[in-house]
Amino acid sequence: MKQRLEICHQIESTATGLPSTAQFQIWAEAALLPEIATAEITFRIVDTEEGQQLNRDYRGKDYATNVLTFTFDEDMPDVPGLPLMGDIVFCAQVVEKEALEQNISLIDHYAHLTIHGVLHLQGYDHLEEDEAEAMETLETKLLATLGISDPYAAEK
Repeated sequence: MKQRLEICHQIESTATGLPSTAQFQIWAEAALLPEIATAEITFRIVDTEEGQQLNRDYRGKDYATNVLTFTFDEDMPDVPGLPLMGDIVFCAQVVEKEALEQNISLIDHYAHLTIHGVLHLQGYDHLEEDEAEAMETLETKLLATLGISDPYAAEK
């Protein structure tokens, strides 16, 4: 039987304490909706320079952000049998800074951002308030299944 999720784990960062391939596998599988038969996702951890360049080139924002999600087939017609494919890029220094500021563990923050990115790959967004609320609720529920606290609790 074919594995439901195939991942590629790329580390292009000097940071330490980064998630393992096995952790990304667990987190991404938790976030895949039941209707997704197969997925191929690359998880790439980069330093500030590459993170800023990607955010500038693809989003027009000249700063490094915590996570960027790139969907392979976003502008393609629906092709039956084609797996969900995409790249999720984390900027290690931004993720670490946020974890420290929010007083949460680095690994829990990576878990949250992984789930957030995988939901983006599946079409979730947070541009509108109702979309953001639905996405945050689902993120919180999925994180709870992994034993991770609500990342939005301080905002409520």
